[in-house]
Amino acid sequence: MSSTESSGHTADKSPRQQVDRLLVGLRWRRLEEPLGFIKVLQWLFAIFAFGSCGSYSGETGAMVRCNNEAKDVSSIIVSFGYPFRLHRIQYEMPLCDDDSTSKTMHLMGDFSAPAEFFVTLGIFSFFYTMAALVLYLRFHNLYTENKRFPLVDFCVTVSFTFFWLVAAAAWGKGLTDVKGATRPSSLTAAMSVCHGEDAVCSAGATPSMGLANISVLFGFINFFLWAGNCWFVFKETPWHGQSQGQDQGQGPSQESAAEQGAVEKQ
Repeated sequence: MSSTESSGHTADKSPRQQVDRLLVGLRWRRLEEPLGFIKVLQWLFAIFAFGSCGSYSGETGAMVRCNNEAKDVSSIIVSFGYPFRLHRIQYEMPLCDDDSTSKTMHLMGDFSAPAEFFVTLGIFSFFYTMAALVLYLRFHNLYTENKRFPLVDFCVTVSFTFFWLVAAAAWGKGLTDVKGATRPSSLTAAMSVCHGEDAVCSAGATPSMGLANISVLFGFINFFLWAGNCWFVFKETPWHGQSQGQDQGQGPSQESAAEQGAVEKQ
């Protein structure tokens, strides 16, 4: 009985001990350094960027009032959201003639490319910064001793900086086009019933774009974070050490040359 109980206790403690060892091995003070602190900010703002863009949904609408007394005022409400394939979103346009009641219409435009690229980049940034934080906090000796890790980190950081600039600018332009396509005036302009004398159309629900605007802001914040982190990652690479070594090597040589010249003049 004692042997089985002891084996059970050791089996229960082994996962806990492994977790404790993992937490103890993390060097939390590395987060106080610029390299670790900026990576935490990159991790957080990547979540904010793809979360605000990927979870957006809005509504637009219009009201159609037929001059025919037999038909009431028709209210049109169209819901849309990520990934902003507006040409697939249907709504029913009321008709004021007596033969038919409504006609199926679609919103105009497909803006899924910049939106999906923006969200995908945010997800990749989230996973990369999380892996980089684990490597930097738990296996910092490998990061400092093996010169390949800083080089890879620097190249990836430069790549993410460029991609965040492209993604934020492209999604900003795409969001402007989404606003134009989902404006109530654009909805009434696309309906043929509003161009005749049989009906009077007016604007309905106006979509709220606050969350989408914030996502663009988060995109540019990510760009500045990754651009600022390039310098701190570069300082960990051998290239920074070589440049310092060359400067230090040139300094004594110039001083010795000046001393030799002064001796020759004497």
